[in-house]
Parts: sequence; C-alpha cells; structure tokens
Amino acid sequence: MKRAFYILCFTFLGFLLQLIVHALLESAVLALLLEDFDRYSLGLSWGQWYAVHHTLTLAFLIVGLALGFRWGVRWWNILYVEKRYGWPPKWKKE
Repeated sequence: MKRAFYILCFTFLGFLLQLIVHALLESAVLALLLEDFDRYSLGLSWGQWYAVHHTLTLAFLIVGLALGFRWGVRWWNILYVEKRYGWPPKWKKE
C-alpha cells in the first residue's frame, strides 16, 4: 500500500510538471501567433494549430505520467529496497 501511494504521488508530480511545461510552451507559441500570425504560423491555419495543440496535449500527458511513474519506481527502489539514503549519497559502483 505504501509503495503504491509513493508511486502514485510521483506519477501525480509528473502530471503537474507536464502541465507547467505545456503551459509555458503554449503561452510562448500563442504570444508569437497573436503577434504576427502570417510570420510565425509555419503555413498552418488556426484549425491545424488546434489539431497540433490536441496532439501535443496528449503527448505531454502520456510522457508526464510515464516519467512520473518511472521516477516513482526508481526512487522507491533506491530509498526502500537498496536503502541508499543519507548525505552524501553512496552510489553503487558498477
């Protein structure tokens, strides 16, 4: 139960981080498009930009959740399985 909650929290963190990255990227692109659409539109119409937005939203969501899950599993193993905590960290020598 503790492991599932830990991984779920990291997955949620990945979701939140992808929201921040998505918002920053979208704000920058929209600012450019609204400033001079003909120059920055890359030959796409507003409808096509809308499709790009939906595609990238889904991609960001999948990547954010997947990375959050992966980080959760990785750090669970480091902290609770391998018991590598403390400062300075003692990394495995391979």
